[in-house]
Amino acid sequence: MLNKAYVEITNQCNLNCAFCPKTRRPPRRMSTAEFAAVAAALQEYVRFLYLHLMGEPLSHPELGEILTVAGQKGFRVCITTNGTLLGQRGGVLTAHAAVLHKLSVSLHALEGSGAGLSMEAYLESVWSVCSALREQGVHCALRLWNEGGAAERNGEILRFLEEKTGVDPEMLPRTRSRSRVLGKDLFLEQEQVFAWPDKGAAETGAQFCFGLRDQLGVLADGTVVPCCLDHEGDVPLGNLFETPLADILASPRARTLYDGFSRRAPAEELCRRCGFATRFNR
Repeated sequence: MLNKAYVEITNQCNLNCAFCPKTRRPPRRMSTAEFAAVAAALQEYVRFLYLHLMGEPLSHPELGEILTVAGQKGFRVCITTNGTLLGQRGGVLTAHAAVLHKLSVSLHALEGSGAGLSMEAYLESVWSVCSALREQGVHCALRLWNEGGAAERNGEILRFLEEKTGVDPEMLPRTRSRSRVLGKDLFLEQEQVFAWPDKGAAETGAQFCFGLRDQLGVLADGTVVPCCLDHEGDVPLGNLFETPLADILASPRARTLYDGFSRRAPAEELCRRCGFATRFNR
């Protein structure tokens, strides 16, 4: 039994952020019918669906229908967004708040993205939607995962949060998950930038990952990958539109990958070149 699946309902995004590796895969959106098939295939295996891998989930025109399907099948949904479409699509989220578990907003997305948006208007929009969702019990995580990278506007963002909460966020202690509690169901997550896995990169010394232990990913075309960072589908394990998940997880490649992490000796070249996975080294 896994904990979560990252379902890429679209691999298209409205921004061009510096921290994102992008994807060379053909642009694709998962239809509501395809999502329903994926959700049915995952029902016995996971409780949480994360509607992202690559792409901006709020850009999907059928997001409301997708959330309805997820709710009907008993899933709790988590969404990560760059936040720039919350002013236009926030109503879809609040209308489906009952199925949402968490909304994560990458506040560092605006810097270096070329979006040309007003930071003040952007932050007000994010705050408004998060406030409405929190009233309905949805967790909201505000991310600044850019320490050591493009972070010149972090001070501006932190001042905004201080004005809204009355507390300097950086004076708050971190929880065990390293987030700071800004209020009820409101968290600030500050992390270092990390190197996305890339077959052309040097080996990072990664030893372990929760891929296929805690999570898996499903790309927009149905391809199952071991984790949310396989942005090019470099480790395809099978296709959920064609093969039952039980067979995919029992395949030789999936078992070898799982066993490799158990031995702290990643079997896949991509995994040995993942900067994020070094966080799990002990």
